[in-house]
Amino acid sequence: MTFPTIKLPARPLAIKGGVISIPFAYYFSIPILLAIAVFMGMTEAPGILRDYTISQNPLAIDGNIDGNCTTRKAVFTTCEVDLSYEHGGQRYEKEVEVMFVDFHTGDYETGLVISADHPDLATISLGLDMLWNRIITLSAFTILLGGGGLAMIFLALRILRVRGQLRHPAALTVIPVEITGIDKKRGRLSVTYADRLSERKTKRVAFTRFETGEEPIIVGDAGNNAVALAVWHGKTALPVLLDDRLERIDLTAQERADALAPLHAAASDGHQTAAALAPVKKGMSLARRLALFLLLILLIVGGIFGYWLWYVTSAPSQYNSPGMDINNMMPEALNRWGCSQLQSRFGDGPAPFGCTAADYQSWK
Repeated sequence: MTFPTIKLPARPLAIKGGVISIPFAYYFSIPILLAIAVFMGMTEAPGILRDYTISQNPLAIDGNIDGNCTTRKAVFTTCEVDLSYEHGGQRYEKEVEVMFVDFHTGDYETGLVISADHPDLATISLGLDMLWNRIITLSAFTILLGGGGLAMIFLALRILRVRGQLRHPAALTVIPVEITGIDKKRGRLSVTYADRLSERKTKRVAFTRFETGEEPIIVGDAGNNAVALAVWHGKTALPVLLDDRLERIDLTAQERADALAPLHAAASDGHQTAAALAPVKKGMSLARRLALFLLLILLIVGGIFGYWLWYVTSAPSQYNSPGMDINNMMPEALNRWGCSQLQSRFGDGPAPFGCTAADYQSWK
């Protein structure tokens, strides 16, 4: 697909400073994401480390357990418990909080567990059952939130570096770019654009703001998005979206007129050189929606099946709430195989839900 273009002087050219902007969202999103990641790490990591230490040599004892578990968004469960117990002639009182992802409905059964090596470390058996769940949950949130914040910092630094490079003259290469988002406030356009149409292997997305009265050079459309002209400045990492009067480039008045002449000639010949600045986004086709729905179903089924395999083959306890529920819902052949795996590891204790015989205690 070809679009009308312009021809700039062959000499190195400088570009007006500040033409590539840092999105406003970066200024408040970065500290919020990093603060949440740090907060989650500081609140959850010590409890996970404590329970991991206890899991190395656990000892179940009698004691008082007072607390409750709250489920939010039908997925995230937080248990806050006060523990009091005696061991070795000394009395201990502890506050324990655990957070995990669970689809379980109803009450939880739990007991008091301490470390045989460090009796001052205490937790609830539910926290040990969900230990890997908690580790994965904390890791996922930390990576997503912290990684997202660090990625935004990297992008902001790259924008600042490019803005510094644009002040120095360099060869300009004109390219078409897709406009992926436009917002107009107080007469100024804020535009997000993407280099998806050029032959460069590295595709970049950038953001810019136009002064009042300025607009991008729209030369057509590519499906759902308008197409405008931009330039690559030497070897900088981001393209620069041009304005319709080429005032962003350090040119003489005659050079601007000569560069824009082909577009004016195309317009006078009746060729389309403009497109709507705010193209209407078309919704996804029915086939694409169905494919995404099926993919989501497959991911959910795959996740549940993978969790079940981990439960029956590797879980540290047979009393893992979602694992018991999933195993009970499995087809007879898979359920029996799963129960045999659990019995081979925990056969000395009572059978968990989903593997019990008629007496609800022995293995079936």
